[in-house]
Amino acid sequence: MATMTWPFGRGRPRVTNSSAPEVKDSRAGPLIALTGAGRPRWTPKDYASLASEGFGKNAVAYRCVRMIAEACAATPLVVFVDGARDDDHPAARLLRKPNPEQSGTEWLEGLYGALQTAGNAYAEAVGEGAVEELWTLRPDRVSVMPGKAGWPDAYEYSVGGRSTRIGRAADGWMPVMHLKLWHPTDDHYGFSPIEAAAFAIDVHNASGAWNKALLDNAARPSGALVFDSRDGERLTEAQFEVLKAELTEAHSGAANAGRPLVLEGGLDWKAMSMSPADMDFIAGKHAAAREIALAFGVPPQLLGIPGDATYANYREANAAFWRGTVAPLVRKTAGALSGWLGGRFQGLEITPDLDAVPALQPERDALWARLNAASFLTDEERRRMAGVGA
Repeated sequence: MATMTWPFGRGRPRVTNSSAPEVKDSRAGPLIALTGAGRPRWTPKDYASLASEGFGKNAVAYRCVRMIAEACAATPLVVFVDGARDDDHPAARLLRKPNPEQSGTEWLEGLYGALQTAGNAYAEAVGEGAVEELWTLRPDRVSVMPGKAGWPDAYEYSVGGRSTRIGRAADGWMPVMHLKLWHPTDDHYGFSPIEAAAFAIDVHNASGAWNKALLDNAARPSGALVFDSRDGERLTEAQFEVLKAELTEAHSGAANAGRPLVLEGGLDWKAMSMSPADMDFIAGKHAAAREIALAFGVPPQLLGIPGDATYANYREANAAFWRGTVAPLVRKTAGALSGWLGGRFQGLEITPDLDAVPALQPERDALWARLNAASFLTDEERRRMAGVGA
C-alpha cells in the first residue's frame, strides 16, 4: 500500500488507497510544531501582575470577575445521555460534587474566574479508568507541551521548583480540559479581559492613588511657602531643612487637616488652586471604569458607574448582561465539558438550563406569549421554537 509522508517528516502517514479509512489531521499542524519544537509553551504574559494590579487592586475589575464567575457558576448544567435527561448519571453527580473539597458551584466559579483573569482555565480529571474527581489547575502554573502535530500533547504543572507532566491516556483521551478565550496571535493560549483592559486599569488605579495622596495632604492642593527677603537675604540650608521638617511633621496628613500655620520672619503662604483640567481626573476615572466594564462585557449600570445610560433601567441592563455575556460563556463551557467528558461517557451532552435563570424569565414569557398567539403553528412547532422537548 502506497503512503505519503507529511511535510518535514512529521505527523501520521496518510494512505492513498481510497478504500482505507481516512486519517484526519491539520495540514498546518506540522508548521505550528516547528515553532515550538516540542518544548513547553509558557504563558506569554505576566499573570502575577495582571492578577495583582487588575483583580487584586482594582475594584471594578474585581467586581466584573466576581459577577461573571458567580453568575455563570449559578447557571444549572443539565446532563443528557442519548437525548434523555439523566440527573443520576455519573457525570451529573460529578458536576454536583466534583471533588471532596468543593461543591459544583465552587468548582465552576474557580474555572470561570481563572478564565476571566488569565484567559485560560484548566480542569483535570482524576481516576483509574473512570473519572472519579474533577479539579481546577492554576493557569499560571500550567504550560502547554505541543506534540509533533503542533497541538497540545501534554500539560506540565509546575510549583515550587517541581513539575509534573499530564499526558494522554492509552486510548488517546486527554485528562486535562483547556478552556480558553480566543487569542488572535497565539496558537495555544487565550487572551484575558484583564489584559485587554490593562491600560484602563492602570489609569483607574493611578487616579485612585492620586486621590489618596490628595487626602493625605489634608484634601487640598499643595501651596508655596514664600520667603519675603529683604536686602537679598535668603534662608540658610539649615533653616530650610528645619522648616521643611516642621511642615511635614505638624501640617501634613489627614490628622493635621485645618491645623493653623504660624508664620514669622517674612514667611507667607500662597495656596495653589487646581485648574479645571486638574479637577477633570474624576471624569477620567469614570471613563476608565467604563472601559474596564466594556472589556468584561458588564454593563456599567450594574457597577454603579455614572455617566452611562445605555439601558433604560437596571432590569434591562441585568438581562443584557445575562444574555450577552453569561449565556454565551456558559454555552461555551457546557460544549467543552460535553466534548471532554464525552470521551469517557458515551452519548453524553451537557447543556445549560437557561430557563431556570430568573433574569431571563421575562424574555421567555414574552416568547411563549408570541408563540401562543401564533395560531398557524402546530403544538410541535411551538415546542421546537421554544426550545423544549416534545
